[in-house]
Amino acid sequence: MSRTITVEGMSCGHCEQSVTDALEGVEGVESATADRESESATVEGDADTDALVSAVNEAGYDASA
Repeated sequence: MSRTITVEGMSCGHCEQSVTDALEGVEGVESATADRESESATVEGDADTDALVSAVNEAGYDASA
């Protein structure tokens, strides 16, 4: 299953990688891609949406589903 969450605060490629790494650390995530221009991240897998948002917030960015 694919889902997209909103991520604010990414300003560079390093930010995108930090968000991607945070999301890929969540149980159930098969792959993740962050895009600073669209202020979003797309996740493949069956991870809990709240867990995805929490992981991004803990990485220092503002996420919402």
